This record gives sequence, structure tokens and C-alpha cells, in this order.
Amino acid sequence: MRLLFSRNPNPRLAVAVARHLGADVAFEFAAPRAPGQAERYRALNPTLLLPVLVFADGGSLWEADAIACRLARDAGSRFWRTGSEEPAMIQWLSWGKENFVRGCDMVSYERGTRPRYGLGPFDAAVLEAGLARFAEGAALLDAELSRRDWLLGDAVSYADFRMATFLPYNDVARLPLHDYPSLARWYGRLEALDAWRDPFSGLQAPELPPVPATATD
Repeated sequence: MRLLFSRNPNPRLAVAVARHLGADVAFEFAAPRAPGQAERYRALNPTLLLPVLVFADGGSLWEADAIACRLARDAGSRFWRTGSEEPAMIQWLSWGKENFVRGCDMVSYERGTRPRYGLGPFDAAVLEAGLARFAEGAALLDAELSRRDWLLGDAVSYADFRMATFLPYNDVARLPLHDYPSLARWYGRLEALDAWRDPFSGLQAPELPPVPATATD
């Protein structure tokens, strides 16, 4: 199998999962939306987004959550919880993507993605809404993580990786993570995992363009 990726948040998440699981995949940097590249990748993912897992028979699977599920099942790992634990994991995935992760995404987009790629003028209202959503979600997570090390208790799971999707980019997003001590300690535990801290180690993966120093925040 081949895992098509870039350094953006969701592809980074998929690479970190593959590295954490020791998955038997070849990593391939890709840019489906680069000029002249769309038709090469459209059959693999009609959205032209990454990540994409490509199988030996030419079939494919896209979306980071689906890829994480497949890789964990192939590895026989409880990183993707199954059985009686699966509903709780799906709870965190569902809540996170609409709340905490969404807030992080909104802030990261305005402070990072938009100026990085020249995607129009800064939107202060979106930034304010994102910070509010982050704060509400961070308070809930801080309370939950004051009682345990990981979202699902005794060991790291995909729910932890998914919840932290945008936090590796916090040098640009500048979310006030340390206002929430239990949340900050949880993220420190993730950063102690090699696969999370540096998933691109040894891979050919061009750095993201820099954010201009004049970007508004």
C-alpha cells in the first residue's frame, strides 16, 4: 500500500498514525491540486484532497479517520478501539471534529493557512469565533483529562491523535493551550511519542511555505 500525504494537518495525522502503528505502507508525497496534477489523482480521491491510501489493486481509501481505522485493523491494534470501547471513541471523534478540532482549525486557518497561501483578507470574525469554540472545547477537555491520561483511559488511542490534529501548528495558531493545565499535560504526552512529534522523519516532504511576518492576527 501507498500513503499519499503532504505536510498539512489531516495528511500529517494519517502519517503519524501509520508511523505509530508501524504500518506496512510506502509514503509518497503528493500535491493533487497542483497545476496539471488533478487528473492523475482524481480516480483515487474525487475531492483531490489528502491523505489517500492506495492499494495494490489500484483501489483507494480516503479521509484520515477511515485510513486510521483500516491501518489499525490491519495491525491488529487497539489504537482504533473496537468492541465495547468503540462507541466512546466515536463520541470523541464526533464531538472533537465539530467543537475543539473545529475551533483549532478556524484559528489555524486565519493565522496560518490563509496568509501562508495568500487566500484572501484576514477575517477577524472567524478568528474570534474559532477562539471561542476552542475555549469552550478546551475547558471541557481540561476537566476530562484531569481525571485520566488519555481520552479513553489507560492508553493512547486514535481519539487522542484526532483531537490534536491542529496542535502541531500552534507556533502559528498561538492557541492558549497552557491556560488549560491538564490539556497541556495531555498534549505533552503526545509530543513524547516519536510518531506524533516528527512523523515526517526520513521522508521526502517539502516544508510548508512560511507564513509572512506581516500576517494580521
